[in-house]
Amino acid sequence: MKLRSKELTNRAKEVGVSVEQLAAAITREDRSEKAAMSAVKNWMAGRDHPRARRNDIEALATALGCLPKDISKFTSQVRNHRGSQKKAKLVVDMIRGKDLEEATQMLAFSSKRASVNIGKALMAASADAEQLGADMSELFVSEATVDRATHIKRYRPKDRGRAHPILKRTSHITVSVQERS
Repeated sequence: MKLRSKELTNRAKEVGVSVEQLAAAITREDRSEKAAMSAVKNWMAGRDHPRARRNDIEALATALGCLPKDISKFTSQVRNHRGSQKKAKLVVDMIRGKDLEEATQMLAFSSKRASVNIGKALMAASADAEQLGADMSELFVSEATVDRATHIKRYRPKDRGRAHPILKRTSHITVSVQERS
């Protein structure tokens, strides 16, 4: 889960809740009031540092008088997918902005190898949304990205004792879903 900073800021203005009140809602024994204040300011500015945990998002939603699904998006990540970034981006571009049902159908019938791992990430994100009571018919793929990961390096023997490198590329796949407003 990740916070939607614009939605958090708008809700706080609508309800009339100050940054200090939101910081008091997320203060706990391992986070001081000063650190909580800094975290809330970062989250409202769109920075995800420190990373908002599930109990932080639930506490903020309670302070704002809304549900956690209203101020968050549900994110899942597949790390070190054995495929190049370029090939996985083709599949990710295909599902970005689509409804959840339509995206799962597209992935099910895609012949691309990356569609399996992208489908797993999509199902994990939708399961998180379902746990927090999101309407499954209103979910859509709000964010889908592919980032480069490390290369697996291998070598192929060549003539006269030489070796040529082989780079097996990997990638990180991130998929987020949220409810339509």
